[in-house]
Amino acid sequence: MTVVPQKFANTRPFAARIAALLIAATLAACSTTSIDATQALNPDPPSKMFADGDSLMSRGKYEDAAAKFESLDREHPYSPEARRAIVMAAYAYYRAGKTPEAIASAERYVALHPGTKEAPLAHHIIASCYFDDIKGANRDQTATRKALEQLKILKTRYPDSEYAVNADNRIRLAEDNLAAAEMQVGRYYLQRRNYVAAINRFKTVVSDYQTTAHVEEALARLTEGYMALGITNEAQNAAAVLGHNYPDSKWYKDSYALLQSGGLAPRGDSDSWLSKAWKAVPSFGLGSG
Repeated sequence: MTVVPQKFANTRPFAARIAALLIAATLAACSTTSIDATQALNPDPPSKMFADGDSLMSRGKYEDAAAKFESLDREHPYSPEARRAIVMAAYAYYRAGKTPEAIASAERYVALHPGTKEAPLAHHIIASCYFDDIKGANRDQTATRKALEQLKILKTRYPDSEYAVNADNRIRLAEDNLAAAEMQVGRYYLQRRNYVAAINRFKTVVSDYQTTAHVEEALARLTEGYMALGITNEAQNAAAVLGHNYPDSKWYKDSYALLQSGGLAPRGDSDSWLSKAWKAVPSFGLGSG
């Protein structure tokens, strides 16, 4: 009879236990994998996934809602709910403060589904993301320009949407900010006697932002810049446009005095670029201010 040394006496039972544990772990892993595969092959129906995302939204769980809507789009890409899920994901990301993700989702929606009933909301989300990022006139205006672009799309393509109605005030604010930025740079060039660069900035204001509060000063600065360059016909025309549209403006009085110091007076010029760009141009010379 073979005698097993004591130190090896429990080797077989121990090995058996290890084998049993490995088998159990393998079976558990297979079971989990099977469950995951089953869930992947049989996701919830799109109506339930959309309702779940909507419920998460109502509870303020915006990032979870966005993930649910994106999952719906991924699992049921051809369902009617999937189209709405894209824009809802964008809105959820916006409410969560995730503006890059919100913009990406909304831009994807308008690229895939332009002209649909949710398209105004998608443009509104993009505009809101950029509008919220608008900085002062002395800062970069990229966000302002992008916000204005989206707001104008709302006004032109979807004039009857609720978002277009609410866009007017934002458009005014964005344009005023852009005009203020142009004026600030224009004054900088004017102070340094870089008159051509200054004039180009003021031209942008009177051409593109005629409804802002900055246009009176811009016309006066054009008068000043053109006088400095000796382009008197343009200086006279700028003053004439200023006086015709804002006869009581202090800027007109300053422009009139500047022309008078050079023996000139405001005079409209129908061939001037300003006469072609401006909304209301006099066809006659103006008297004293």
